[in-house]
Amino acid sequence: MEIKTINASDTWQIRHEVMWPDQPFEFVQLEEDNLGLHYGAYENDKLLSIVSCFITGEEMQFRKLATLAEYQGRGIASTLLNHIFTAAREKEIKKVWCNARAEKKQFYEKFGMVDTGELFTKAGQEFVIMQIVF
Repeated sequence: MEIKTINASDTWQIRHEVMWPDQPFEFVQLEEDNLGLHYGAYENDKLLSIVSCFITGEEMQFRKLATLAEYQGRGIASTLLNHIFTAAREKEIKKVWCNARAEKKQFYEKFGMVDTGELFTKAGQEFVIMQIVF
């Protein structure tokens, strides 16, 4: 597996297919995408998983971590998360956080992320804000 920096537009198909298939394609095209750093996990030149990162001061938010359904459960998203945590430490980021789907909370806890207790709902999905402080 290889992790590469990718363009925002390279994330959209997987975002749509995995996270928001019932929404219009434009729903996953975020205005702020051009301000982020985007990473993709490739195997045999096929993009399998994506994540987008946004840095403000000493904080980084990652969004839209998604892996194609047929490749889930193989540690690909875990590899991407470890990659962005390493990048955050190299950039001297103090806190990394995300809006996690509530049913994925335990996945993020395996990486030392904690539930902040902040919940919200978007397009019928319940989210919890998770964070890790370095």
